[in-house]
Amino acid sequence: MKEYAYKLKMKVRDYECDLEGIVNNANYQHYMEHTRHEFLLEAGISFAEMLEQNIVSVVARITIDYKTPLRSRDEFLSCLNVRLEGIRYVFCQDIYRVSDMKLAAKGKVDVVCLVDGKLSRCPELEEKLKAHCPEL
Repeated sequence: MKEYAYKLKMKVRDYECDLEGIVNNANYQHYMEHTRHEFLLEAGISFAEMLEQNIVSVVARITIDYKTPLRSRDEFLSCLNVRLEGIRYVFCQDIYRVSDMKLAAKGKVDVVCLVDGKLSRCPELEEKLKAHCPEL
């Protein structure tokens, strides 16, 4: 497994599975979003405080490749790295099944910021992210 800026261990809940007994594809997006939010909170980034400063971050694009299905009660590790590409903050997120560390899903989430209503980079966000991702 490669190095990650952040890792979060979670467990599949029964209601997240479909009739085939595997996690429904939409739930992987929820797992990735929860991981990003926990990472940002740990980095000291509050969406409420950003909004007070007229900074709004939004998801611009998400792609997910499904590799190995997760099943009810599987423990999994949701991991992420983040990099800057122009004005996009790109979160590369991987989910591993803990029992055998097989890659379950691989995602790429592009986030952009509106600062005072204009699409731009966000120095306040970058400053806090650099503490966890020095290559940013």
